[in-house]
Amino acid sequence: MNVEIANKIKYLELVGKLKHLPRTGWVLRNVKDPETVSGHMYRMAMMMFLIEDNDIDKSRCMEMALVHDLAESIIGDFTPYCGISPEEKYKRECEAMKEIGELVGKNGDYINTLFLEFEEQKTKEAKLIKEFDLFDMALQAYEYEKKEKAPGRLQEFIDSTSNRFSHPLICKLYSEILKNREIEISGQQIGS
Repeated sequence: MNVEIANKIKYLELVGKLKHLPRTGWVLRNVKDPETVSGHMYRMAMMMFLIEDNDIDKSRCMEMALVHDLAESIIGDFTPYCGISPEEKYKRECEAMKEIGELVGKNGDYINTLFLEFEEQKTKEAKLIKEFDLFDMALQAYEYEKKEKAPGRLQEFIDSTSNRFSHPLICKLYSEILKNREIEISGQQIGS
């Protein structure tokens, strides 16, 4: 097999690892059958179909959502509770993305550009994807609480997203989740 093809297969294998890599935050909170990194990135990309803003590059946002955690295929999924500083995490992610970019070939620079754009948070697309990242976590926490019939159990994930949204649609979606959680938490307390 030639080197270029071997590298592309290795890249695809790395992407494939994300289909089986559970998100660490949920694992640490003993969530049964936690979502994977790829599931998280996929839903973030799919959220773009809900956005009707004409001044947002939707394709770029989808691409950014699909690569923002790609480095985790090499370094794993770190949370603030893993004992790794944000600077060290970023350094490891950049090294992993460089390695991934080399495997991809010509489009490797583009993947790295998307990753860095997300990390730098300077464009409206990067800021929107960051909101999607946080919203997906809050939505996932809400879904787990419903699935486990344990309203409020994952409150820390909701708390960490409080006052972090500015996009009108995400604010409405988040507000609805909070309202529904409050009803469920109140209902559990009444039934106790």
